[in-house]
Amino acid sequence: MGIRRVVTGHDDDGKAVFASDEVVEPVTSDLVPGMDFFRLWGNDEPGRFPDDGSAPSAEQYFPPLGGYRFGLFTVPPDSTTMLDDLDFEAAFGEVEAKLPGLMSHMEPEHPGMHTTATVDYEFVASGRVVLELDDGATRELGPGDTVVQNGTRHAWRNPFDEPCVLVVVLIGAHHEGTS
Repeated sequence: MGIRRVVTGHDDDGKAVFASDEVVEPVTSDLVPGMDFFRLWGNDEPGRFPDDGSAPSAEQYFPPLGGYRFGLFTVPPDSTTMLDDLDFEAAFGEVEAKLPGLMSHMEPEHPGMHTTATVDYEFVASGRVVLELDDGATRELGPGDTVVQNGTRHAWRNPFDEPCVLVVVLIGAHHEGTS
């Protein structure tokens, strides 16, 4: 099921117009059944108005310094199982093709844990989820809760019975003390 994305812009006279109105389908993978990623908008550079409604360049899943991303993702219940005959090498390749750069941030020895050079704004739209940080510190979040992540090492866990949908804005940033 897709999400409708309406984009405004300007015509040649500078008048506000609806530049596009389309449905964005989720990016899915056999590697994590039930985890949907909606790449709604983003840019690898500081924002500019794309008056024609065309999406700016946003190749990698996580933005570079000065870039940004806007989207949704679903965290399926932990009880969701992978296919018995899953070809892991092919599944990782599929994720890399569909969500470039995502897997390189993941810690294989600690499934789900990752760190990015981004400031993340997250809003829980539905369901519940547990945000885990270093050393196992956790917070349970539910509908209407928000999180501001400042380049922290974290993982999303869903020990509940229903999927959790989060709205996210990612902004490329410097880690403190780095250039």
